[in-house]
Amino acid sequence: MTLFSTDPAVLVLEDGTRHTGRAYGARGTTLGEVVFSTGMTGYQETLTDPSYAGQIVLQTAPHIGNTGMNSQDPESRRIWVSGYIVRDPSRVVSNWRADESLDDALVRDGIVGISGIDTRAVTRHIRSAGSMRGGVFSGDAAALGADEQLRMVREAPPMAGQNLSAQVSVSSVEVTPATGERIGNLAVLDLGVKRATIDNLAARGFDVHVMPQDATIDDIRAIEPVAVFYSNGPGDPAASDQHVELLRAVLDDRTPFFGICFGNQLLGRALGFGTYKLPFGHRGINQPVLDRATGRVEITAQNHGFAVDAPLEGTVDSPHGYGRVEVSHIGLNDNVVEGIRALDIPAFSVQYHPEAAAGPHDSNYLFDRFRDMVKENRA
Repeated sequence: MTLFSTDPAVLVLEDGTRHTGRAYGARGTTLGEVVFSTGMTGYQETLTDPSYAGQIVLQTAPHIGNTGMNSQDPESRRIWVSGYIVRDPSRVVSNWRADESLDDALVRDGIVGISGIDTRAVTRHIRSAGSMRGGVFSGDAAALGADEQLRMVREAPPMAGQNLSAQVSVSSVEVTPATGERIGNLAVLDLGVKRATIDNLAARGFDVHVMPQDATIDDIRAIEPVAVFYSNGPGDPAASDQHVELLRAVLDDRTPFFGICFGNQLLGRALGFGTYKLPFGHRGINQPVLDRATGRVEITAQNHGFAVDAPLEGTVDSPHGYGRVEVSHIGLNDNVVEGIRALDIPAFSVQYHPEAAAGPHDSNYLFDRFRDMVKENRA
């Protein structure tokens, strides 16, 4: 049984809003962009998703931690969130697969959190005012003056303009062999890739070469890839010029390309479109998306705060000279671009996570669509 902490903690937002609660996880100070995730399950996958680097994540589900943490479900090698906000942490771990409690895992990875606050009120505030910088202060830091805490929050860098890929990427190439009928080598640029994505690609017959985010076009060409994949990841796509230039070299080679989430935003930039910051982003496992090719509505898992600025209707010419482009998927909540397809070169991308661990499997077919595109291109 895990006993609730009685140590004080405070959440401070950059507009001066304060919420007092109890310390959860490690003690200390953490700063970052405060965002909310609407998933009712899958908190372990959320915490270990590298796309959340630099962010203090608030869970809208009120009861968190009841299934503990296990060694089978992590999406990466550690917890990446900058901080964690929950209302009611579970006193008991009630799952036979659990290896430790969520509280212990947060302490182990040095994640400062807060519990016992009105998470619904914070969520409604962010939905109205937009995502903003914040800080969680516990332990000795909880005793700092309110003015000092607010100063620290306001001096923290905003998410806009940050390139965080180097923080989450591998430092050397890691290879996962194909588990299905082999197609060839796939170059995956690791901008924050998740384990479930690698497994899905390997199951489609790719020898998956996960490459550091600073890989060059020569590094990619050296493995003679049948295709290139850009992963999800944290940060502002407008601050990733090197990844855009690399992708343009890939497109110039006419190498088939598939990108998800951050990779979708970078394909948009490579084709010549802009990106912009959403008011509070899309984070959770219940986002409805229309696939225009089939007319089917998919329930998707998403985690992004930026989006591509491209015409929603009709076919347009790529401003950077890559032929015709169309918006292939649209978010039904707010008409955000959720997918792009190039018509004259083998390239497409989506803004959401088709591996969806944890979450719905409506979009898993996209890995098959990618495999088929690569096989057609080789033929």
